[in-house]
Amino acid sequence: MTTKEKYLLADEVIAHALKMGAQQASVAIDESRSNEVEIRDRQIDKLTESNRNSLSVRLFVDKKYSAHTTNRLKKDELLKFTSEAIQATRYLAEDEFRMLPEPELYYKGGGKDPGIFDPELETIDPKVKIDIAMNLLEEAFGKDERIVSVTSYYSDSISHSVLVNSNGFRGDTSRTDLSVYVTVSVKTDSGRPSDYWYESALFFDRLPKTGTGKRALERVLRKIEPKKINSGKYTMIVENRVVSTLLGPFYDALQGYSIYQKQSFLAGKEGKPVASELMTIEDDPFLPSEPGSRLFDGEGLAAVKRIIVEAGILRNFYIDTYYGRKLKMKPTSGSSSNIIFKKGDKNLEGLIKSLNRGILVTGFNGGNCNGSTGDFSYGIEGFLIEKGEIVHPVNEMNITGNMNDLWFRLADAANDYIEGSSLKIPSLLIDNVDFSGI
Repeated sequence: MTTKEKYLLADEVIAHALKMGAQQASVAIDESRSNEVEIRDRQIDKLTESNRNSLSVRLFVDKKYSAHTTNRLKKDELLKFTSEAIQATRYLAEDEFRMLPEPELYYKGGGKDPGIFDPELETIDPKVKIDIAMNLLEEAFGKDERIVSVTSYYSDSISHSVLVNSNGFRGDTSRTDLSVYVTVSVKTDSGRPSDYWYESALFFDRLPKTGTGKRALERVLRKIEPKKINSGKYTMIVENRVVSTLLGPFYDALQGYSIYQKQSFLAGKEGKPVASELMTIEDDPFLPSEPGSRLFDGEGLAAVKRIIVEAGILRNFYIDTYYGRKLKMKPTSGSSSNIIFKKGDKNLEGLIKSLNRGILVTGFNGGNCNGSTGDFSYGIEGFLIEKGEIVHPVNEMNITGNMNDLWFRLADAANDYIEGSSLKIPSLLIDNVDFSGI
């Protein structure tokens, strides 16, 4: 289905919905194609190609709201589907806050192409994709007698979508996503550790096609023979590849739904200090050819570059239209684009060398955070640092504390953004974190 055909079909569904009694309607049509290769110990374990088409309609009927999705895209079936959905919506409870966004907030067109679509991806021979996964596996397979399993993955997707709202918004997006991933397990007298490495990109020619297997093997071999260490307060470095786990509760607390449901430890703190002065976070949808780049969000709201935290001061929340009305706050967007955490001038090795004693966290093993209070507890794995050097791996430890206190302890940031990720968050150094061990 071409983009023009998607628009025509969306228009027909919306016109029918309004004719049948809906005051407002929104239609999204999505088309996607994806490929996945999984190779385990030199054997192809999975080889899949999938094509998906769907239409989602959101209906606003007499102050009542519902959302419905179907993959049957013939016009007659869609009109019947929409009529039945409207009848079902009439049985729901009223919700006066359910309406489409105000038209003045919509993207009006004319923006610069975000550069997130690779037209060459469709021309890549499937064998090339298999060879990439196989070559990455070979970087680790058989390279150490303790290896018990090596698995490599290649995946890509192509998606095209159209969004039409009955009160004026029209927009379409095309994007591509690619990734490779290798995981390695080894067997030792003390256990069976495993680790991984991955790379991602928007364009096939930018996807790293070597090194992933080698890095995964290096990481797992470093974890052999971990030791427990004493409980206490340690300076903590959180590796860039897992730091999003620690920042996740902070991001969740910025959401309108968390604020409304009283599950946000940041509620009411706009314009107030919430972290160390070293924390500055921007949300930038206009970075060229980055995964989070966009012209509008899932509601059609125009993309806007915003400061979320400025030198430790909270400046903005993520507020969609619905919770904006309930909270009497101006909508910003209910989702993020590219998150850019202000980086420092050292690499990860530089952060490590700056410590006399501390712990480098390279993984989280379960745990949780109370959204309303900020209290957290996470299992971790990583390495003990002494006199600027990694001494040995550690495991079976937990970190505990409160998010309202933790981020004031942020003392340094590295400069090691992950290529191909919408989360531009470097490795972070945080002082005086409570670790429980032996």
